[in-house]
Amino acid sequence: MLEAEVLGVLWSSGEALSPEEVRRRLGDDLAYTTVTTILVRLHEKGAVSRAPAGRGFTYSAVLQQQDLAANRMRALLAHQQDRAGVLSRFVAGLDLEAQAALREALDADRDEP
Repeated sequence: MLEAEVLGVLWSSGEALSPEEVRRRLGDDLAYTTVTTILVRLHEKGAVSRAPAGRGFTYSAVLQQQDLAANRMRALLAHQQDRAGVLSRFVAGLDLEAQAALREALDADRDEP
């Protein structure tokens, strides 16, 4: 997914980048307009922020990798009729370490007001 690759570039940079800088770091195979369109879409989704820079903008990641994965999981789950069944099968497929992490996250969420 191209959006994830663009976010990956922004995460790894640690600084705001112009669309051209993102394009170069992704490889010169993509058109400047393609990268700009993806950055604008990510901005509209709240995944990146932008700041004026000359005649254009620079972009920085707002969402962390964990946020992006969690958003995808929620979106997939939202479209399921049998959410309990999907969650049950998801948990059954997790290894013990992941199940323990999930229990911790659920317990922590329960403790918050």
